[in-house]
Amino acid sequence: MADRADPPHARVRRPDKILEKMMPVKNRFAELLPEITAWRRDLHENPEILFDTHRTSALVADKLREFGCDEVVTGIGRTGVVGVIKGKTDTAGKVIGLRADMDALPIHEATGLPYASKTPGAMHACGHDGHTAMLLGAAKYLSETRNFDGQVVVIFQPAEEGGGGGREMCADGMMDRWNISEVYGMHNWPGRPVGSFSIRPGAFFAATDQFEIVIEGKGGHAAKPQETVDSTLVAAHVITALQSIASRNADPVDQVVVSVTAIESSSKAFNVIAQRVHMKGTVRTMSKDMRDLAEARLKAISTGTAGAFGAVAEVSYHRGYPCMVNHVDQTAFAADVARSVAGDCTDAPLIMGGEDFAFMLEERPGAYILVGNGDGASVHHPEYNFNDDAIPTGCSWWAGIVEQRMPAA
Repeated sequence: MADRADPPHARVRRPDKILEKMMPVKNRFAELLPEITAWRRDLHENPEILFDTHRTSALVADKLREFGCDEVVTGIGRTGVVGVIKGKTDTAGKVIGLRADMDALPIHEATGLPYASKTPGAMHACGHDGHTAMLLGAAKYLSETRNFDGQVVVIFQPAEEGGGGGREMCADGMMDRWNISEVYGMHNWPGRPVGSFSIRPGAFFAATDQFEIVIEGKGGHAAKPQETVDSTLVAAHVITALQSIASRNADPVDQVVVSVTAIESSSKAFNVIAQRVHMKGTVRTMSKDMRDLAEARLKAISTGTAGAFGAVAEVSYHRGYPCMVNHVDQTAFAADVARSVAGDCTDAPLIMGGEDFAFMLEERPGAYILVGNGDGASVHHPEYNFNDDAIPTGCSWWAGIVEQRMPAA
């Protein structure tokens, strides 16, 4: 067997001169840390969900104008904000997009922090407050220095958490309107050392689909099951059978996760066999072929299993975010910048969560990287909190993407 080749980004080594170049950037962000932290904590106190990011979007737009951005446009993808920063020169006509997400989650915060959410039932439980603050910090620095040849488009996106805000911004023509050449994104990652980086080329985050299954049987008295078609029993068999998609239909080296996450029957009584059972769940895959296979098998297993018991299954299947695929060349570059900032960049694992930055990477080459958030609660947990110590490193990576990809002429 031939030796396994290292991933493209693992083969790129950090030149010492790049590290020397980046140190002043990190120092500047260390100076800005109290200010950026204050922005982040204000955003954390005032979370907004999906496309209802009106306060957040207004704050972002005001900051970008205050920084002296050459253009600030609101209302892209409903409530998204775009800022344009021109370099000292523009000889090559290159435009780089940098994207942060702004929305929170419908979770009641349990951190007890002094800057905890003031909005019951809403919380920045995924760190989008940190992403927005870090990109604002980078925008402030880039507006001050403009030490690059080209243009930067800073993208502040609503509705990453299930609303498809990235798709909406692309549908509004964002990429063509500003002639974006490449686009880069970042996400904090609990459990990794603060300020460390991790990335992988190719498929990275999973495609995330949703399904609903309604089992229609024949209800009746619990004492007379022979006179019924027990929809609850049918649902139990369907749930078990759906796991055969991963265990017996999928290639073992191709990833698929099928999860039934909710089940509700039409009966609330102890002594009634339900007429109907309603189930919900998700399917997560890493390739188009597996996505197609999972959908087809889910429908066939559900209807076939129900039919075997004399029941009927109605299946609705909704395709959500596509698989997020990092482009090889841009991933190698993003990893090199990460090394210049943090000294290292490790190989990230495949992640079965979804990420709607996938829509932007379908339109333009680019890459998405993880930055360590340290120990603590995981994302989407009521005790999660973004680690402000990661801010200087994250901001420095944003700035490095621009200054190293479009060096001043």
